[in-house]
Amino acid sequence: MNDTTETSLLDRTLKGAWRAIAGVARGITNGDVAPELPDADIDRLKSQIHECLEAKGGEVTARSRTAKLGQTYLSLNTEGRRRFLGVLAREVSVDPENIQAAIAVWQQGATDDERQHAQRKLRVALRTPRFTLYKQFTALPEGVKFLVDLRAEVLEFRKQDELLGVLEAELKSLLLSWFDFGFLELKRIDWDSPASVLEKLIEYEAVHRIHGWEDLKNRLESDRRCFGFFHPRMPNEPLIFVEVALVNGMADNVQSLLDTQAPIIDPETADAAIFYSISNAQKGLAGISFGDFLIKRVVDLLAAEFKGLKTFATLSPVPGFRPWLMAKLATTTTDERTLLSAAERKKLAVLQPDRIDADGLRELLETPDWHSNAAIAAVLEGPLTRLCAQYLVHEKRGGALAANPVAHFHLSNGARVERLNWLGDTSHNGLSNATGMMVNYLYNRADIEKNHESYRSDGQIPSSPAVKALAKVKK
Repeated sequence: MNDTTETSLLDRTLKGAWRAIAGVARGITNGDVAPELPDADIDRLKSQIHECLEAKGGEVTARSRTAKLGQTYLSLNTEGRRRFLGVLAREVSVDPENIQAAIAVWQQGATDDERQHAQRKLRVALRTPRFTLYKQFTALPEGVKFLVDLRAEVLEFRKQDELLGVLEAELKSLLLSWFDFGFLELKRIDWDSPASVLEKLIEYEAVHRIHGWEDLKNRLESDRRCFGFFHPRMPNEPLIFVEVALVNGMADNVQSLLDTQAPIIDPETADAAIFYSISNAQKGLAGISFGDFLIKRVVDLLAAEFKGLKTFATLSPVPGFRPWLMAKLATTTTDERTLLSAAERKKLAVLQPDRIDADGLRELLETPDWHSNAAIAAVLEGPLTRLCAQYLVHEKRGGALAANPVAHFHLSNGARVERLNWLGDTSHNGLSNATGMMVNYLYNRADIEKNHESYRSDGQIPSSPAVKALAKVKK
């Protein structure tokens, strides 16, 4: 989490918007507390919370109290926010006596009507007063966004305080219902979109960093498309967005794809739509998936707009491949013959005559700027491409699902592993995470459902013949 002396744009916006609301009504407890929320200020915070829960006065007063409580939270530093949430988890909870009484009434119910009534009473008893606070925040400007960001912080703080897990579960339950796919709107984002939305693309891009406005403009040119899901209560906040390049042929290098000096093509002449970046924009919505809906919707939209498109594929990173590979190289014995083929050992011997095994391969990978050395790259291309295919096709978690998270995402959506691209991403991240490897996942519209079922039901990883051949473990 960022240092708490810094405030986000949302924090500043909310403080300004909520300050006017908080100042409307009188008779509200002064919520000014020290940034670290010391013990001396805890009682003041509790009074603020209970005033919100009592809901005395009219709607204006209730909104004022909630806005003041929100301002208090936003004024705290990291430690203060953690302590605030701890108070919320420990002090604002269910009443055990009410629960026991409701259970007793249910047990004593003699008729169906009595038991149904008792069940309703029990549900009320089990619902913590915190839900009242959550509901009150949704009535404020940007209140839903505040709760989304609150869950993001709870997810982080939960690592230090397991009791905060109850807050996280409550917020996730609420957000799951509020952010149901049926409530979302798919919008195209282009250069004419609001500046606030464009700024967020730069801020939230999680795969290939956007280097300023020129880079962003290039990604929104006529031969590019960007789509995002939005929620009515967060109209200027993309939940997830995808960037697409309309090109000829299946792209194999992300630096070429993002080159701001490359000529712009007529999108009507393109035969391939390449999905090169998908970014989840809201950390507080972790575990609430929109990506599967997004990909399929965008494929349908592009197919309807451009009749010449024949190929729908990704150009995706392979995060985790290099750490997996280095661990495998470190544990491979000198006499193991399954890691390198005879031809690969022969090539390796030219550069590493004394080390024609896993150690030799590892040493070449640890050579600074190895990818710029044509001789080293030529030796590494064969074994690394083959081992990457094995990693994607055979490495599983839980015995069935692909270990690689990006592969799991696209396979779950009905794609297949189509092609591996050597040195497809030579950025620092591309080399340190995946030795520069990238992969194309193909979305064949006729096979999406079949691929989805074979992966999710049977644990099979749909792959092209070329990838299957590469992934075959040599004995």
